[in-house]
Amino acid sequence: MPSQVSSRTANGIDKLDFDDNRHPPSTTNESDPAGLLRDDESLLSNVVDGVIERDRRRLRHRAVKYLSFASAILSCLCAGSITTYSLYGPLFQSRLHFTQGQVNAVSVAAELAMYLPVPIFGYLCDRFDPRPLSLLAGILFGLGYLLAATTYHSGPLKEGGFPPAVMVVSFVGVGSGTSGMHLSAVTTCAKNFGRGKHKGLALAMPIAAFGLSGLWQSQIGSRLLYERAPEYHGEVDVYRYFIFLAILLFVVGLVGSFALRVVNEEEIIDEAVSELERSGLLEDSPSFQRSVHHDRGNGYGTLESSDAISNSAESNDADIDSAKHKPRRRSEDARRRTWLLNTETQIFLLDPSTWILAAGFFLVTGPGEAFINNLGTIINSFYPPNSSGPSNSNSPATQISIVALTSTFARLIAGTLSDLLAPPTQSSVSDEQPAQRFLCSRLVLLLTSTVLFSFGQLFLASGLIQSHPSLFSLVSALMGLGYGAVFSLTPIIISVVWGVQNFGTNWGIVVVVPAAGAAVWSAIYAAVYDGAAGDINDSGADRLCYGVRCYAPTFWGMVVCSWVAVGFWVWAWRRWKKRGIAV
Repeated sequence: MPSQVSSRTANGIDKLDFDDNRHPPSTTNESDPAGLLRDDESLLSNVVDGVIERDRRRLRHRAVKYLSFASAILSCLCAGSITTYSLYGPLFQSRLHFTQGQVNAVSVAAELAMYLPVPIFGYLCDRFDPRPLSLLAGILFGLGYLLAATTYHSGPLKEGGFPPAVMVVSFVGVGSGTSGMHLSAVTTCAKNFGRGKHKGLALAMPIAAFGLSGLWQSQIGSRLLYERAPEYHGEVDVYRYFIFLAILLFVVGLVGSFALRVVNEEEIIDEAVSELERSGLLEDSPSFQRSVHHDRGNGYGTLESSDAISNSAESNDADIDSAKHKPRRRSEDARRRTWLLNTETQIFLLDPSTWILAAGFFLVTGPGEAFINNLGTIINSFYPPNSSGPSNSNSPATQISIVALTSTFARLIAGTLSDLLAPPTQSSVSDEQPAQRFLCSRLVLLLTSTVLFSFGQLFLASGLIQSHPSLFSLVSALMGLGYGAVFSLTPIIISVVWGVQNFGTNWGIVVVVPAAGAAVWSAIYAAVYDGAAGDINDSGADRLCYGVRCYAPTFWGMVVCSWVAVGFWVWAWRRWKKRGIAV
């Protein structure tokens, strides 16, 4: 060995002699250009493989995103079965001998069950996943409609049938299934597309599909699943209709439990944390400081700054990828996610504009729900007992279809216009082209739709439609336009003002208020209707009511509520302007 070293010293030290194992012999010789070429080819191959894998991952994410969107559309296209209540609600009166109050009790139970659990459902969607909620909704739908079908088939209570309370219980399942299926679909779309430039349309399409469900399901009931007896031709066969809905909605919920997926939710959480850091809320939060000190004591940080997280990720890639550190990383991400969403919920609840927005939503959606649920009895009140009754063009099924079509049109147009005309947010100002374009706030669209909504109520309250029943289609169209636009624009505004990271919870909190509004206005309508029916029929044998006094006082009150809602939304708009929020 010494002789070898001295020989090399005498002849000069080759530049690679210091590390004979640096490369295999076949690739380390300068005189072997093929070896160097193989090294370059290997490096280039690794780069190309990385690019291909990245593109494949992006393609997979895009495929999952649009498959989820298709599943969300399907879910919403079927979930709005409760909007066909007016199709069979009058039959609860004529066949099961329910009073108007009992008919409204069933619809109110469905409304309460549809809205009250939404904050819980939204919380589960944000913190876990929309898919289990879709499965739960399918099960609730199936059980609810099966029980309703059995109750209807049993007949009136005096003939041995089930009491009205059983029908109320069955529609609690239907209402809960409606909210679960609708919210799981809308939340998935909001998180997958809420950061893009077409977020308004991405939210409006599933919401519009929800409105369309009443259109096609009412036509199925009135044109395919009708009673075949000559004396009842054209009336929906309620038993078969309920069985059809039970099977359909269970299958749709099952499909959603596989297809509804949120893509890249970690990026949404990271951006939300960065936004809170820039706002200074993290430093002012005692819970955040306690979380940081606790995690530093355990050797790692849960909520570090974005730079620290980035540097830590670059310097510890090997550790993160190792099996040893994966459980710790998952636990860290879970705590980070939980803290962020809890903080976002607290910010939302403590914001006064939240409750101003919700107050206006309460004043508009409650009357809208009451109108849709009682549409059948309103139409029947136009025609006295000795008349031929409503024509096919003025039947409940036709009017439900008009409400569904106009509501769907309003939701799509409102979502599209909110994307095209709404002022850019602060995050997108730099991306805007310098060319001038016409801008229109989403609040202008919301206020305009509410005014149209009030006109429909005004036509009913004034007695104009009582003298001209053929004009009732105009009322249905105006109510559908206003109701659909409000339900489309409100969640879009929530996603703009408070972000999408906690959308399920935030929208779930606001969407509770229609339950109270529907309960209040359905009770008012039932009291006015039953009171007028009692005056007309002193014997009390006939619970049906005819004439303008059956509904006019109720709709005068609704007109007032709509204009008060306009005032609330103008107030909220002024507050957002002062905070520099472009809505």
